[in-house]
Amino acid sequence: MQARESNANYPSRRREMANFAAREIKRVCKEIGPRASGEENERKAQAYLAESMKSVADSVEIEDFELHPKAFMGWVLLDVCLMLVSGVLLILGLLDVFPAASTALTAVATVLTVLSILFLVFEFLLYKPLLDPLFPKRKSCNVICTRKPKGEVKRRIVFCGHMDSAYEWTYLRKGGGKVFAAVVGAAFGSVFVQLVLDILAFLPLPDTADIVLLVLAVLTTLLVIPGAFFVNWKCVVPGANDNLTGVFASMAVVRFLAANDIRFENTEVAAVSMGCEEAGLRGAKAFAAKHAEEDVETVYIVTDTLRDYDFMGVYNKDMTGIVTLDAQAAALLKAGAKNAGHDLPFAKVFFGASDAAALQQGGLRAATLAAMDPTPARYYHTRTDTADNLDLKTLEAGIDVLLETAFLYDAKGLRSE
Repeated sequence: MQARESNANYPSRRREMANFAAREIKRVCKEIGPRASGEENERKAQAYLAESMKSVADSVEIEDFELHPKAFMGWVLLDVCLMLVSGVLLILGLLDVFPAASTALTAVATVLTVLSILFLVFEFLLYKPLLDPLFPKRKSCNVICTRKPKGEVKRRIVFCGHMDSAYEWTYLRKGGGKVFAAVVGAAFGSVFVQLVLDILAFLPLPDTADIVLLVLAVLTTLLVIPGAFFVNWKCVVPGANDNLTGVFASMAVVRFLAANDIRFENTEVAAVSMGCEEAGLRGAKAFAAKHAEEDVETVYIVTDTLRDYDFMGVYNKDMTGIVTLDAQAAALLKAGAKNAGHDLPFAKVFFGASDAAALQQGGLRAATLAAMDPTPARYYHTRTDTADNLDLKTLEAGIDVLLETAFLYDAKGLRSE
């Protein structure tokens, strides 16, 4: 049975779920506000959600975990400091200001550049908690809302979104996607160019080459300075689309089943509000560590940012494209979307990651549904991501896809591709 066959007034019921999600998003934004990872407002929002779902879920569990939330984006400022010192040392070495120490200065500059690259790779590309001990510890939680089947649990489908919202990204707010891409590209590129300059500085080169190296060293040093202002640590964004849409679209699946008195025969349905996705997927990492040993076949459908209808897709590549999500989970989601009337393309997270990457790396089977302009969108990680900026059409379409995916999984499991 398809979701649309479960109720004679399915379009109206589906719209009710979209309206529910929109109301809840507006309420959280108005009454609780921005929700920095691991901070009080995130915990308030999770507590509110847990309480509100008790009337429709058979069980609501809160799983606490600890993390160092500012380590994830804090590496940016640390890298800027290291690269500024590295650049100055390289310039001093090239100018022979201290002739006896020129080689030593260049060597230290090289070490600092390599450290900067390691921090960039581990913290951003791989989402590894390399720098956590340098930052304050906080407590967060994941909220798990479950609707049990009529009989024995033989399979499980879990829908996920993240409750926390990000610190504002300055250049997206100031100039949009093109300015953002230019600043990030220049900053990242300058780090790797400086590593080449560090290495060349050890070689015996003609005087003219030394002048070229000096000019380039000054340029690369200046280009990293804008990175110091990449994150506005004084502004936490509302996060209405990213990712309250994902949270309440996931909750809408459980709520729809309860409102229409539907229990699958042997399929358990759960909705999870993850904490601290914006802090390097820490909530999903904690969840995967705790639930790595599944007792029955389980699939995870992560939903992130249901805002831009024309860009809705099934994400089977994540973490800047380096993590491959589960092929069967992605095929299930794509087939569910087709049942909902949407021929969605496969896509990949081109910059950053979703919780699905952490779940997949933790040994769970995951795929992501998202609908966001990959430019990226002007509201992404800025103060304009407000409840006034929701798109009900996209929100309803996303919920429709999730519902059809749930019904399809109940009917066929992961053998739907």
